[in-house]
Amino acid sequence: MKKQKINFVFFGTSEVSVGTLDVLKAHGLIPTLIVSAEDKPKGRGVALSATPSKIWANIHGVPIIQPITLAGEETRIQLAKENSSVFIVVDYGKLIPKNIFELPPHKTLNVHYSLLPKWRGASPIHATILYDNEAWVSIMEIVEKLDQGGIVAQEKLEVLEWPPRFTALRELMIKHGAELLIKILPEWISGTTKPVVQDESKATYTKKILKSDADITGDSAEVALRKVRAFEIRPRARIGNLIITEAHLESDKLVIDRVIPPSKKEMDYKDYLRGNPKIIF
Repeated sequence: MKKQKINFVFFGTSEVSVGTLDVLKAHGLIPTLIVSAEDKPKGRGVALSATPSKIWANIHGVPIIQPITLAGEETRIQLAKENSSVFIVVDYGKLIPKNIFELPPHKTLNVHYSLLPKWRGASPIHATILYDNEAWVSIMEIVEKLDQGGIVAQEKLEVLEWPPRFTALRELMIKHGAELLIKILPEWISGTTKPVVQDESKATYTKKILKSDADITGDSAEVALRKVRAFEIRPRARIGNLIITEAHLESDKLVIDRVIPPSKKEMDYKDYLRGNPKIIF
């Protein structure tokens, strides 16, 4: 049976977006256009750095636009000319107005990395590691209110180690989220799948992650380990100025494996102890 060709525009900016694009492309789904946030300065220099999705688009020959805002009529007209069946959003980073997300006949779908309505907002993967004991991905329809659209599909992931490290869980969620999207797209476009309204009484929200959130001073061993793994990339779990990069539990005690002392490279904790006092949990 020949695969159905799906004409779609992809809204995405980050490495998460690129991971999704890779899975879609592997299954023969390539957007006609990518919409990314604008390039931003990187590091201490003033030179602009291309977004990950822009780099991907250039490598694969896909047209890309980077509007500062989606409110302009020019962008809406450009998107309308794509004649898309559906828009797909993955970690775009900007709110999409109603006159944009309702353009395609089958509206706009978003991949979200939690069991909605749980952990709405920008940091669901962190929240899953910090507060949950299982991981899910959801496909939802975009509406005006943040992460409140109807649920199209949800899937529980098999996570071999809990709590997982952020990068490992992110990779797993990207893969399964994209594969779930691929699975439901034909049914969504044919109209055999309908969105299910979220239960607002069960809604929870993530918050902006601050450096102070990664302080594990005084935390229980379990909470400290969850922070070490949730904040693997940033802001990094720490006690004072000592960054904890790897740890595990033994008999309900936190065992520190790797650290980064101030102004030094990462090292084994046992090497750090040669000139510093032991940290007790």
